[in-house]
Amino acid sequence: MSLILKSLINILTLFIILAVSTASHAQSSIPLKQNGLQSKNPTSATNKLQDTSKTKAGDTTKSVRDTTNKKGSGLQAEVSIIAVDSQKSEVAKNISHLYRGAKVKYQDFELSADYIRLDRNKKKIFASGIYDKTGKYVGRPIVIMGNGESPKTVDSLYYDYEKQEGNTYGIMTEVDGGYIQANIVRKNIYDEMSIYKGLYSTCNLPYPHTHFGIHITKGIVTKNQIISGPAYLVVMGVPMPVAFPFAFFPKPDKRASGFLFPSFGEDYTRGFSMRDIGWYLAFNDYWDSEIRGSLYSKGSWEASINTRYTVNYKFNGGFNIRYANTKTGTEGTQDYGSNKDFNVTWNHTQRQEANPGTSFSASVNFGTSSFYRNTGTSSNQTTYQNLAQNRMASSISYGKVFADGKVNLTASLTHNQNMADRSIQMSLPNISLNVSSFNPFDSKDRVGEQKWYQRINVGYSFQAQNSVSTKDTLLFKPGGFKKFQNGFQHNIPISLSLNAFKYFQFNTSVNYTERWYLQSTRQRFDNTAAGYTQRIDTVQGFNRAYDYSVSTGLSTKIYGMYPKIGKIQAIRHVVTPSINLNYRPDFSDPKYGFYQQYNDQYGNRNVYSIFSQGVYGSPSAGKSAGIGFSIDNNIEAKVKSKSDTTDGGFKKIPILQGLTFSGNYNFVADSLKLSPITFSGRTAFFDQKMNVNFNGTFDPYSVNENGVRVNRYAIKDGSLARLTNFGLSFDYSLNPKAAKSRNNNIDSLRKEMSGAGMTPEQAQALARISSDPNAFVDFNIPWNLAASFSFNTSKSFNSSTRRMESQITSTLNLHGDFSVTPKWKVTFQSGYDFKQKEVVMTSFNIYRDLHCWDMSFGWMPFGRYRSYNVTIRAKASILQDLKLTKRASSGGSYF
Repeated sequence: MSLILKSLINILTLFIILAVSTASHAQSSIPLKQNGLQSKNPTSATNKLQDTSKTKAGDTTKSVRDTTNKKGSGLQAEVSIIAVDSQKSEVAKNISHLYRGAKVKYQDFELSADYIRLDRNKKKIFASGIYDKTGKYVGRPIVIMGNGESPKTVDSLYYDYEKQEGNTYGIMTEVDGGYIQANIVRKNIYDEMSIYKGLYSTCNLPYPHTHFGIHITKGIVTKNQIISGPAYLVVMGVPMPVAFPFAFFPKPDKRASGFLFPSFGEDYTRGFSMRDIGWYLAFNDYWDSEIRGSLYSKGSWEASINTRYTVNYKFNGGFNIRYANTKTGTEGTQDYGSNKDFNVTWNHTQRQEANPGTSFSASVNFGTSSFYRNTGTSSNQTTYQNLAQNRMASSISYGKVFADGKVNLTASLTHNQNMADRSIQMSLPNISLNVSSFNPFDSKDRVGEQKWYQRINVGYSFQAQNSVSTKDTLLFKPGGFKKFQNGFQHNIPISLSLNAFKYFQFNTSVNYTERWYLQSTRQRFDNTAAGYTQRIDTVQGFNRAYDYSVSTGLSTKIYGMYPKIGKIQAIRHVVTPSINLNYRPDFSDPKYGFYQQYNDQYGNRNVYSIFSQGVYGSPSAGKSAGIGFSIDNNIEAKVKSKSDTTDGGFKKIPILQGLTFSGNYNFVADSLKLSPITFSGRTAFFDQKMNVNFNGTFDPYSVNENGVRVNRYAIKDGSLARLTNFGLSFDYSLNPKAAKSRNNNIDSLRKEMSGAGMTPEQAQALARISSDPNAFVDFNIPWNLAASFSFNTSKSFNSSTRRMESQITSTLNLHGDFSVTPKWKVTFQSGYDFKQKEVVMTSFNIYRDLHCWDMSFGWMPFGRYRSYNVTIRAKASILQDLKLTKRASSGGSYF
């Protein structure tokens, strides 16, 4: 009943729009059956006429003005006849017949059709289409009002401009994905409309072939109410046993609160269910809420409140608070119990033009780690991605720009939660103040180039943080918030960059960092009855720590060209070497007071930093005076191309993009002076369709029998260096048009939704499309197959085997789709974990386009959430709740 009420109210809202667009319509008839609705035609456009004057305009645009404006004539302005292909006039009756491309304009009202009859004596206008030589009805009337509404197309119309009333026949229009058709619509001078044989449908065909619709035999529409005669529901052309002999509907100009119907089903572990029953609260035009609940026959229950808000051209957002009490085990047994979970999400977006120079945004996802796992997909906002994720993160940020953009202040609240080990890190808040770098010795009135000292560049940044790292089960217990740690950090970088010896770039810099803490730590060993125990005490009080470093370096570029090889016209190799000298004091020296020491149970001295647990760390121990180096390589080839005519018919192909090696040598270290050599690079193949990234680390030193690095170069043991870790990843799509189509549609949808706020259906659709590669189905792309692969290996010492062993992880992911027919599409997503030797979460989906409806079948053949579901739903946005879903599962909490 609620669905019917909602649909009827939408229908009659559309009729109000039609009321404006039919202000100048009049009685006529349709010469044949149109739009599935039959009407009689008392006057045909092809009737023989007794004309006393005939004008043939041919192909020449002609304008005839009726200047009749006699007193009491009913015409308060002249009638303009424009662009008439041919015209017949009955002078005695004062009637004009206009054919093919005829247009009549009166005040703000415009009417165009292939036939218009203007009766000046009776002050009536009739318009219709005509039949062409093939018997097709063409040239239907198009009405344009002066109130900015879009043009309306009808089969015919009849209008009495003296009484300002008339009939419209065979009208059809679309609003919010629904289509309204009516045999006759009559409007009077009181803005009241009478409708006869109206049909509301989700299909845009002249006669809906798979429609869900409501037939209204008769009805009256006024400004604030709708009075309907007999109305009944029709599905697939079959009348349903749901009808009203008469009905009265208020037609408010704003949203109204109402009951939300539940859905019913069965869950393997929780029993029969009644889900998402609730109440919709429409507070005003700026915000609304949904309060929903779900009940299960085995005692579990869920509740949620979802609120949305929007202020046009300023901001929009919404928040959702959910709580679940899930029963576990078998009632009456020892393992019977309940899990209490909650989840809070909040998103907020501010328009930039609303408050220039200031920004505020929020993206919050916070709750118990077991919420999605225990509730499965019972929530209508839960997806497979929610079930597979192992982290939740939140961020609320505020930004302000001062001093003509030179000073930028940001403040944020962040949260990161590991759902696997239930650890949580929170920062409440993070504050950052950054000042744009400037040249303190430069002059605003300087003429000519800068002197070397005028190139000295100074910057400043400030950070403040209050954070905690704990378990989510301990955070809200007594004393949980006492574990927060805080600190402040100042950073002043000073740099100078000069061109040296024409081909070299000279850079020197001094970096000073100071940290302020309100806590520090002290460590000791206590001799207890259970043995020696290490103690770490937190000491309250202000402490400051600082460090600084100096660096000077040179860099240049070396270009190399290789000779022509076959079709390759040239290969260019660009090498960018850089070298720098760096110095940093030993801040563990007792004179700084940043480090202290204690003796363990064996009498060994242990040195520790009193700021080791500080949010910004502590100054580094050990003196450093070394040389740093890096080498970057870029290799690309130039080949002839028949398809690419730019650059003289040559095409550039990247071979290596950014292959970089870097390291450091510390002269003052007592051992292990050379740091590990890191490398990284990227490239692309098959015309940039496959991207490849790799990285790794070489250790120049050997290890002893205990896996500990020793001061002995690996080259002395027969190898240049030890590869300690290596990572490789790539992604490839066999049909790049599919990825491009999906991205374009997402961007278009996001742009369409921005600014005015999203409906719940739109927000859920956008989230589903953005996260699920199979969620967006494009029938215009016949097929797609994409794959991604990640590989990582690292070496570590195994104490049980007393050997260095490799730890390898590798995963292959596949997803794609193909069209069986233009209306049938199959999509799939799967993968394989080579370490676990098992197939990752796999799903298959079949889609069927039913024109104004769509059908989908989803199947997860194995795993904890193996299941299937069948969904049939209307495409119309206002009928998104009208859907038939069948799901079943063999286990888990998903059905």
